[in-house]
Amino acid sequence: MKIGITGASGLIGQKVGRLGIDSGHEIIGYSRHAMKADAVIRRSCLTSAGDPLPETPLDALVHLAGESLLGVWTAAKQRRIWESRVELTQAIVARLRNWQPQHRPRVLLCASGIGFYGDRGDELLDEQSRAGSGFLADLCQAWEAAAREAEGLGIRVVLLRTSMVLAREGGAYPLMRMAFRLGVGGRLGSGKQWMSWIHAQDEAALILWAAENETVSGPLNLCTPQPVTNADFTRSLARSLKRPAFLHAPAIALRLLAGGMAKEMLLTSQRVMPRTALSHGYRFAHGDLEEALPTLACG
Repeated sequence: MKIGITGASGLIGQKVGRLGIDSGHEIIGYSRHAMKADAVIRRSCLTSAGDPLPETPLDALVHLAGESLLGVWTAAKQRRIWESRVELTQAIVARLRNWQPQHRPRVLLCASGIGFYGDRGDELLDEQSRAGSGFLADLCQAWEAAAREAEGLGIRVVLLRTSMVLAREGGAYPLMRMAFRLGVGGRLGSGKQWMSWIHAQDEAALILWAAENETVSGPLNLCTPQPVTNADFTRSLARSLKRPAFLHAPAIALRLLAGGMAKEMLLTSQRVMPRTALSHGYRFAHGDLEEALPTLACG
């Protein structure tokens, strides 16, 4: 397959690109940082605000571009998050509409997130669960609606509702590892909130699996079938790093320091299951947290 990737220079974009090349696919990276993408993907297309998707014949398009969610959610930060996801996806679908029909991808795999479900306590969630409330839930609903417009062009659309990705090279894991190595790691808030997660290897593999599997469409939860509470996650991480986990960050302190990000990303409870992946036969390489964490701990 000829697979295009937006956000190709990002953590997940690079992993999908590498795995795609190793699997025999031709990968084209769409990025504002072409040289960085070229180092991994070998072929890239520069994008711009005026043309977010230069026309190239594709079999699949994996749309991963977007402003990082990490950081304090000021009004300006939230605006950038929204624009780089909802408005960029709208622009990409509009660009596909202007492509020659024979050049359009057969499938669009668009990033989204389990933030779609909002804060749901102990409720067990899958792809059929209703949307929640809050900034991330509203963002994901609008983001997915923008991607679904491609269905009107005869394109299969897969909505990649990703959970916390555990990767040695970036994302939340290196920050957590540093905190524990400095002796200040511990549970967040009560620790009772559910955390859904996925190893970066499975993240990339599931995305390519969905691109290749024509029976998969609509929402796809990218998480393992073994969500854990924050307290259990903290204990497992401490064991893998051989560090204590006796400290904890009070919820009120997190809200004061990180604002909306703390409320919706650090303290929210989301107990999510990958029903679609499991029902279609996907087998996780790293489905157990106690096994997955040691693969990240070195380096």
